Amino acid sequence: MDEKIISENLKKLRTQKKLTLQDLAEKTGLTKGYLSKVERSQKAPPYSTLTKIASALDIEVTSILSKNVQPLDDVRICLSRGDKRRIIRETDQFPGYDYEVLAEGKPGKNMEPFIIHAPFEINRTYTHEGEEFIYAMDGQLEFHYGDEIYILNPGDNIYFDSIVPHVGKSLGDKKARLMVVIYFYKRNRQ
Repeated sequence: MDEKIISENLKKLRTQKKLTLQDLAEKTGLTKGYLSKVERSQKAPPYSTLTKIASALDIEVTSILSKNVQPLDDVRICLSRGDKRRIIRETDQFPGYDYEVLAEGKPGKNMEPFIIHAPFEINRTYTHEGEEFIYAMDGQLEFHYGDEIYILNPGDNIYFDSIVPHVGKSLGDKKARLMVVIYFYKRNRQ
């Protein structure tokens, strides 16, 4: 995934919502200057910043990561075919992680579902508002949540508050494949 596309998408989505940089700054708590720099950048901002911007725009992060930004229409149902599913390969912001985007055509979701192929090494931890659900589909995952470590095998699942630092890595000789659903509290959206 070209990180320049992410920065370009931020501007497209902001303008579709008819928001100025100042409007977005007020909704995110970020400065107008910083947001302008993000939109003109060749590099994507950190995941925590992307989630903050997505929440302010009332969209899911996968909309920002899409190669082709779609108009933000009122879509009541979204059918996604498995043979058409897009995979977002690892980026500097998500080292080692490949994502399969689920329900990509549904704007304004309260939940963000995707399938992750977890890396074999931990490069950084993640923390963000909301709740998260992980279902282990294939492989084995070593999941770090705060100071605790859990091992997930196929069929295991875990549900947690995602404000606590968390990260996972694959164990064994194949990447763990996980269905992940992130729920963003409505109170984070303005």
